[in-house]
Amino acid sequence: MLSSRIVAPGAADDARASQGMQGAAAGEFGSDMARALSSSPRSISPKYFYDARGSQLFDRICELPEYYPTRTELDILRIHAGEIASRVGPSAEIVEFGAGSCAKVRLLLDAMDRPARYLPIDISGDHLAASAAELRMQYPALDVQPVVADYTRRLLLPAQLRDAGQRVGFFPGSTIGNFTPQEALHFLEVTGQVLRGGALLLGADLVKDPAVLHAAYNDGEGVTADFNLNLLARANRELGANFVLDQFAHSAFYNAPLRRIEMHLVSRCRQQVTLAGRSHAFEEGETLHTENSYKFTVDGLREMAVRAGFRPGPVWTDPQRMFSLHWLHAPH
Repeated sequence: MLSSRIVAPGAADDARASQGMQGAAAGEFGSDMARALSSSPRSISPKYFYDARGSQLFDRICELPEYYPTRTELDILRIHAGEIASRVGPSAEIVEFGAGSCAKVRLLLDAMDRPARYLPIDISGDHLAASAAELRMQYPALDVQPVVADYTRRLLLPAQLRDAGQRVGFFPGSTIGNFTPQEALHFLEVTGQVLRGGALLLGADLVKDPAVLHAAYNDGEGVTADFNLNLLARANRELGANFVLDQFAHSAFYNAPLRRIEMHLVSRCRQQVTLAGRSHAFEEGETLHTENSYKFTVDGLREMAVRAGFRPGPVWTDPQRMFSLHWLHAPH
């Protein structure tokens, strides 16, 4: 269980929380990478993309012309921010899962009536601390309490403020698509308990033309490839592994029957990789599966939310129905 109990943190508190989390994360990363290399087929959680370098690369991906999800979701938020804010209500607390650079939440905060507190949760402590410090300067009246934690685990959040309104979760970017269907259902069940009596604002990418999906994960500048390969660079830096990055290639494709983009790192040749004193053989063409990104239908997402105990509310989409934002009432 990963938990964080933070009381009125400043920059120094953020840094200490980050250092503690990084120590725990390094051990988990090492054990999960060792397990991945010893398995067949090989796969590892995409959460390990997000060290400081990976988070920076993902921010660049979000600005690429091929990568439609970020700008489309931002457009939906801009257009419907007032309507969403009216559902959030006055003096609310916002809990953002996987906050990253905290960019999208600004649209909500600007539209909200006297937001009481913002609790951004992210596994990349350094990146989160920098984003939280910037947010404090931009919103001096807002209580910003970053929580350095793995939100895929059970969370212990600070107690809700006594005079605050409802607690509303914010999970944008279709990050829920990185989970398997079973994991996504479990995440929603746990989130419903954290947000009990409040609501969840959830972003979900929709099924669409495979060519559009392929371009989004195979950009012309190669930023997504760098993002994928940074996982191996991180293993070299933090775990003492000896991956030769030039001997692996980025591969991303749409698996239509499973409605998901798959990202892999493909071995370009027969080679040996050493981790923690143990050697692991890669055959030419063998892959390390690094990410899934499931795509949804509106009805399918709402049905999953009901199974998790939520009561679906409004759904906002762009005119082309590329992306969706769902208001889900959390169980009491």
